[in-house]
Amino acid sequence: MAGAAASTGEGWSSRTAFVLAAVGSAVGLGNLVRFPAEAGANGGGAFVIFYIFCVCLIGLPILLSETLVGRHGQSSAIGSFKKVAKESGASGWWSIAAGVGMVGAFLILTYYSVLAGWIVHFIGIFIGDTINAIGANTLTNGALADRSVEDVQALLPALHANSTQMLLMHAIFMAITVYAVARGVTGGIEKVAVWLMPIFFLLIIVITIYGAFNGAFGAALAFLFEFHPSRLLDPSVQLSALGQALFSLSLGSALMITYGAYAARDINLAKTSVQIATADTSVAIIAGLAIFPIIFATLAPLSLQAILDGTEQVQGGLGLLFVSLPVAFQAMPGGSIIGLLFFIMVFFAALTSSVALLEASVSWATRRFNQPRWLVTIILGGTAFLIGGWASFSFNSQADFKPLDFIIFADQPVFGIIDELTAKILLPVSALLVAIFVGWVADRRLIDSENGLSGGMHRTWLFLVRWICPAVIAIILLTGLFPGLLE
Repeated sequence: MAGAAASTGEGWSSRTAFVLAAVGSAVGLGNLVRFPAEAGANGGGAFVIFYIFCVCLIGLPILLSETLVGRHGQSSAIGSFKKVAKESGASGWWSIAAGVGMVGAFLILTYYSVLAGWIVHFIGIFIGDTINAIGANTLTNGALADRSVEDVQALLPALHANSTQMLLMHAIFMAITVYAVARGVTGGIEKVAVWLMPIFFLLIIVITIYGAFNGAFGAALAFLFEFHPSRLLDPSVQLSALGQALFSLSLGSALMITYGAYAARDINLAKTSVQIATADTSVAIIAGLAIFPIIFATLAPLSLQAILDGTEQVQGGLGLLFVSLPVAFQAMPGGSIIGLLFFIMVFFAALTSSVALLEASVSWATRRFNQPRWLVTIILGGTAFLIGGWASFSFNSQADFKPLDFIIFADQPVFGIIDELTAKILLPVSALLVAIFVGWVADRRLIDSENGLSGGMHRTWLFLVRWICPAVIAIILLTGLFPGLLE
């Protein structure tokens, strides 16, 4: 098998497959929803500039650190860390860095699949609407013509109220994820990335072009990129950009260590890390140019101006995806087919991410317990489904059940607790430990043989990993735990 890792027996068939799989693991709901909303709410161009700055100085060094540990270890994330630690004369306990990230990835999968189930539900809605529009010869009209705006806005709350439907959608998405991972690296995970990521890129470009011709493209450009120099020095903007840079690249989640283990020796990890970060950042920016022209085109002039002036906030997060956009598609020409293509695009991004989230734990468990991949995948996928199913009740029957009502978990149901635990504790802790281990503990000759850097670039990378990355990630961790720390 071309590119197969020696001790895993599996590997990417080519450098392109590795890059597409890694980009697919990073590109997800965070790029398509979180980045555009964060950019608009935090100074537009100032946020984007600082975000790119953070990707270069923080994201890239950690990304390279994780992939080189994986490539050298050629095992699960934990196994790779143990191997590098042993060869560096360090304690095997450093593998806790990967263990924390792996647990974080698994917990993210539990609720990520629930959210992806909502996407499956909306794909079904828009398939039905497109079929109806074709039958009525109204495909050039807006979507969901037989529903009022209020009815469209109520689609997501109605799904939340229907526990059986929500669990079914969650089960469908998890089953697809389990099937892909159970088929192995080249037979399943790679095929998902190689087929779906090019289609994803094509769809996001098509929707962006559609928005440029039919939406408020100029307003979206102003919203995302209007530059206010004073916002560059705003700590809230800086912290938002820092957090988004780590979150967007899936750092601290053991995904890149796991995928790095399947990379062939002839792959230059420094170059591929740049390609991965560039593609991920480009998707995040393009997503804003795909989404906001469509939404802004349906707003009243006064409301749009208030958003551009900063006196009103655009709806962010999941409300942007499942409420604002369906309403916007209702008022846009060809809204049925564009809405369907959009949610298919989001589904592809969610699937490539969920496959990576599950693979991180499957890679470890198959070796730890010496069991077949298909069996381990089904057990872990089933466990994730059960935890996610319980978390999904946070939107209806258990909305008032808040078992950990303190600090960052205050007033959070189970769904929110898992989200806060992973985003504000587990992932930053893992990324911090990775930076310290690679920068200070791992044998320099071993690291130098894997990173693909030399001369000034190598010295710069090492300085960033040793000093800048730990300091910045520690700040993100502390401010996440204590939001008012820097006020």
